[in-house]
Amino acid sequence: MAKLDRDGVKIHYEVHGSGPTLLLSHGYSSTARMWDGQITALKDRYQVIVWDMRGHGESDYPADQSLYSEALTVGDMKALLDQVGVKTAIVAGLSLGGYMSLAFAASHPERVRALMLFDTGPGFKKDEARAKWNETAHQRAANLEANGLAVLNSSDEVKLTRHRDASGLARAARGMLAQENDRVIQSLDKVSVPTLVLVGANDTNFLAATGYMAAKIKQAIKVVVADAGHAANLHQPALFNQAVEAFLARLPAA
Repeated sequence: MAKLDRDGVKIHYEVHGSGPTLLLSHGYSSTARMWDGQITALKDRYQVIVWDMRGHGESDYPADQSLYSEALTVGDMKALLDQVGVKTAIVAGLSLGGYMSLAFAASHPERVRALMLFDTGPGFKKDEARAKWNETAHQRAANLEANGLAVLNSSDEVKLTRHRDASGLARAARGMLAQENDRVIQSLDKVSVPTLVLVGANDTNFLAATGYMAAKIKQAIKVVVADAGHAANLHQPALFNQAVEAFLARLPAA
């Protein structure tokens, strides 16, 4: 089991296959295991990196709240690419992982060959909307601390997960799920790489957000996966993989 040491915080990661590199980031309260179907489908032609965000799965759950943030998560992603010896990657993620992929692209555009954004959004321009989102994130953290892992929803991407306890998820909700500013949404028109924006047709919370991203990002294409909810890769794996592989096949050679 590979671990990346980030100033004393151990980050679990896995590298599967060989070829052009994909970095896949999971959603909040999920883990690398949500990507097993994509690893199987892609590892014969691509090098697939999956990982557990801090506070999740097999990574460390530091007790210091300041060790959970968007900036540190982006730093973890950069350190993973450095650890594997990769200069550029196709950076992809679902939900929180998609948001962090956009944050990574805003911070390190030179490391991103293409983006794939699944069932996610770019954050909020309006302070009021962000405050409402953050209130929900903080409530989730309080609920986890009061009641433990039993409060996790039973969505498909969460069912696959194993967390040691709820402490890391609570701190991740406050530091990583909650958002500080509009940096990411304001970066969309600066994205200059091919981008796949994909959403499940039944993922009603993210239909508008994915439409907004697809309109703002210059080289974006949008795919709506029929009969899929928030975890489109788990609800319709064949259709999801087909869309991903078609997008990857059209990318210019690295």
